[in-house]
Amino acid sequence: MQPLPRRGFATVVFDCDSTLVAIEGIDELARGGHADAIRALTDAAMAGEVALEDVYARRLDIIRPTREQVEAVGRRYVETLVPDARAVVAALRWLGKTVRIVSGGLRPPVEHVARELGVPAGEVAAVGIDFDDGGAYAGFETASPLARSGGKEGVIRAWNLPRPALLVGDGATDLEARPAVDAVAAYMGVVWRPAVAEGADFLLRDASLAPVLALAASEEDRARLRASPWADVLARGEAALGGG
Repeated sequence: MQPLPRRGFATVVFDCDSTLVAIEGIDELARGGHADAIRALTDAAMAGEVALEDVYARRLDIIRPTREQVEAVGRRYVETLVPDARAVVAALRWLGKTVRIVSGGLRPPVEHVARELGVPAGEVAAVGIDFDDGGAYAGFETASPLARSGGKEGVIRAWNLPRPALLVGDGATDLEARPAVDAVAAYMGVVWRPAVAEGADFLLRDASLAPVLALAASEEDRARLRASPWADVLARGEAALGGG
């Protein structure tokens, strides 16, 4: 693990499922049936035990989600935002940091939570999904790099983000993107994934995302934050990281 950085980060890229929100969207879609099978496939992919492309189409073909069901997941995302998600994103943007969301989840729900957090759709990357005129499942964006292993690295590189950049996520697909950023923070506040925790530069154990603000803030940023509405969030984040 690295010590608390003094210069902070210019960019913070967030994963969505089990990072910004406390659920996995695909598991929510599977609640109507096949839940155990879908959860097992998801866990195996996020733990790096199987390639994401080996399970992505299979899960959707089993569930065949309707437009209504996908929209409902977006609402559940907002209901299950992890502690301090809103405050941390707001504070980062107030500081002038670049904030992006990159997810292997479905685009409509991910954009729903992005709107809630004030992140424009153009600063979000996720996997598109198609429906027929009646709202029935009609396939997904098979060409999306986010539907296969290693895809996040290419997406992040293409954004040409201000550096240094920090990626915050919970899965093996986030670790795979390490070459495209300067550091990866393993957020284990929802699901503990040993391989991800061991491979990351920073380990975030708390349910709160407050430590992300402390990581991203430079010494000058911290001085500004201590006189801002987010002073308490910064303090809790610094305490969780053991630096202040």
